[in-house]
This record gives sequence, structure tokens and C-alpha cells, in this order.
Amino acid sequence: MNKWGRGRLEEGQQKGVRYQWSYSDNNGPHRPHLPPGEPAPSLLEGRLWVDGCFDFFHHGHAGAVVQARQLGTELYVGVHSDEAILENKGPTVMTLRERLLATDACRWVTKSVPYAPYVTQLDWISHFGCKYVVHGDDITSDSSGEDCYRFVKAANRFKVVKRTPSISTTDLVGRMLLCTRGHFIKDLEKVLEGVEGHGTQEEKKKVGEEMKERIRLYATDETAKNPGADVWFWKGDETKKEEGGEEKKGVFRELFKGIGPKPGQRVVYVDGGFDLFSSGHIEFLRLVTQKEEELAREEGWYSQQAIDERKGKGADYGPAFVVAGVHDDEVINREKGVNYPIMNVFERGLCVLQCKYINAVVFGAPFKPTKSYLTSLPWGTPDAVYHGPTSFMPSVEDVYEVPKEMGIYKEIGHHDYEEVNAGTIVQRIMKSRDLYEARQKAKGMKADIEAAHREREILEEKQRQKEEAIAAQKEE
Repeated sequence: MNKWGRGRLEEGQQKGVRYQWSYSDNNGPHRPHLPPGEPAPSLLEGRLWVDGCFDFFHHGHAGAVVQARQLGTELYVGVHSDEAILENKGPTVMTLRERLLATDACRWVTKSVPYAPYVTQLDWISHFGCKYVVHGDDITSDSSGEDCYRFVKAANRFKVVKRTPSISTTDLVGRMLLCTRGHFIKDLEKVLEGVEGHGTQEEKKKVGEEMKERIRLYATDETAKNPGADVWFWKGDETKKEEGGEEKKGVFRELFKGIGPKPGQRVVYVDGGFDLFSSGHIEFLRLVTQKEEELAREEGWYSQQAIDERKGKGADYGPAFVVAGVHDDEVINREKGVNYPIMNVFERGLCVLQCKYINAVVFGAPFKPTKSYLTSLPWGTPDAVYHGPTSFMPSVEDVYEVPKEMGIYKEIGHHDYEEVNAGTIVQRIMKSRDLYEARQKAKGMKADIEAAHREREILEEKQRQKEEAIAAQKEE
């Protein structure tokens, strides 16, 4: 049985104190308990607790997490079991293991705790030394309609942060079921400037400023208080060339300045749509970091002398500076069709920024990284360009032809989550469509889901035929 299995005891460690989880037959452990004779851990003022479903962990979840992190020095995140969520809310899209992978990868999370009770219990959070629970200003109820935080509220151990507007798991599932495209953004830079968008000029400007502030917040470091990741825009046309056949470089523009590369770090480039930022993306990024650590170990990065030298100049740091290029909505829809991306470029960028394996983001990155683009990156020509084992957006041409010619291309091999991407998540939704439709209707969705489902089937079939034709062309 795996580490998240039921029917046995598991041990953990909290400030030198051993605790155990007792598992029930249905919903994982009821709560941790101390072995006989062990003293109860003390409550730490700066250690906070957040819990939830965190189903395909999106920027709305990250918004609550980053605000919670700002209130303390450590943040423990409790993740509910699949069974508890099914009983109280409805089916999950992602498994518990996939959801834990996502919370573990969030840069503001100190520790993820599986099988957290759906109704937050005082003895549970106390055993982890957490004095306060943090949650958004929306109401969360259990299957009986009662407040999930009633016990911690009664004990004055509850803190409130603002809920991230205009995004929820329900919203994203609705985009899949209804096959909508209204969330697409044509030019993110212009939206942030208040030039494009909906409403009056004043309303567009206000929305742009709010979006820009959210990017700044998600680009903070692990304390959620200081600058962390670099954020840039790139604009160019990868299909156009200068006279003489030279590629146009495009233009980079800085939005937020972060920490930047540190002495000795290798600059590593990855790119993609990162739609519904999921376990497939996260595991790929984790393995990129791991690969760079292995290379650095061979070069003596982890020798005591090297560690002491870095610490002598401040805190220690890893060997890689990972830059993520995020494609525009138009690029993804051109390649994948239907109503992809399910998340727009702003939402996808926020998901990438909150990931601890990322040090910089380039919005509007080209689908095919050219030599002029790579050599013009603000951090210099990358030491490596990584790609994963699968491609969500198949192409007739070799997208990574240039990095291969430059001798900087590297591949990450097969892994457990390589098949998890936006397409497979949509398939999971459609496979259990009746359950999700009931959940959406309970949330007030009035649109004709049946007609939208038929439209998606037609578009998906057209895309499948297109991808089969591309595969046949490659074989010729």
C-alpha cells in the first residue's frame, strides 16, 4: 500500500515530537495522535494552517496560500482525501497524490499534510503546532450545510484573507463543459496597461492595475514579502525574418525585477502552454531541477567548501536558474484548437509563477524558440533547454531544432505523470460528465451543457484528425 493508503499507521515528525495518524476505513485518518507519554507540541504564533481540496491547483488556490504566508513565518497546508471531498462536495478531478504534488510545489508552502479532515479540527491543527487557520472570505460548508471552520472560529483561531476573484475550480470545469472561449486574452501587455479589455476606459485601467498587482504578488519569494521571480514580456513574430534571411529578435520588456541569477547558477530554459498547470507540468519541472542538481553535484556544487562560500555571501541557493516561457492564448489555440487553453495566459502565468521550481517567466514566448530569441534572453543564452517526454501540442516541424543545433537541448525521460495535461483533465471531466453537471447546476449554472458537450465532441474529433495527419506526415 502506498504512503497515502488506508488501514495502517504512519509516523511523522514535528519539532522533535512523534505523532501518528489513525486511519478510518472510508476517509483516511481521523486525526493525528501522540503516542502515550509524549508531550503535546507547543503552538507557534508564526505557524499557520490552510486546508482545502486544491483540485487542479490553480491561481485562486495560490492566492489564498500567498496571503496566508504573509501573515506568518511557516505555512502548513492540509489536503482533504478524495473520499471526504466526494461526500461533502462532489467528485475530484485530480487524485490526492496529484493534489499533494501541487501543494508541495507551491513556493509559499512549508509542509503539505494529507487526509486533513473536511471540517477543521482544533486537535488536528494543534498537533502540527499551528495556532491559527487561514481561509478566504467565502463560506465553506460540509455535507450538512454547516460551516467547516465553526470550531476554529469559536476558539478565536481563525484569520480571513480575500478570495481571489473570477476564478474557482467550478469556473474552470464550466469552461470545459460549456466549451467557452470568452476567457481568451489577445494581448496581455495591453490588458495590463488598460488599453484592451471590457468596460469603460476607467474600468479597463482598474482591472489592468489589479492584474498587474497580482502578478507582482505571485512573483514574490518564499516569504511572500520580497521580490522573487523575474517577469518579462516578449513580442515578436517567429515567422518573419530580416533581409538576408536573419530571424527577427523580437523585443523583451521587463515587468517586474526579481532576484535574478546568482553566481555560478546555470540558466535553464523551459517553455509550454502550462494549461491547467497540473502534475504533468510540476513533475517535469521538478525533474529539470533534479537533473541540474545531479550535474552540479558532479562539479562540486555541494562540497562543504562551496556551500560555505555561498553562505558566506548570504543564504545558500540551488545550482539552476529556471526560466519558463509561457505561450499566448492565440498560439495554443492555433496548435490545439477546440477551446484550449482552458486557462488564459494571465492565469497560466500566475500558476507558473507560484511554482518553487521557477525563477523567471516570459509571457508571450514563441512556440518555436529560435536562435535570435534564445541568444537575446535577458539572462543570456541558456546553458540548457529542456523538454518533457510528451507533447500536448504536436507539430509537423521539430520545434526544438535550434536548441539541438546549438548543443543545449536536453530531454526529461518518462515519469509517472507524463500523460497528465489539459487534454487528459478535460477527458476526466467528460468521462464523469453527469456528476460534474450536477455539481455545476448546484452552483447555479444555467446554460445548455448538452449542446456545449456536443460541440466539444465535434471540435475534439476535428483536432484528433488533424493530429493524426501530423503524425502521418512525420512518418513519411
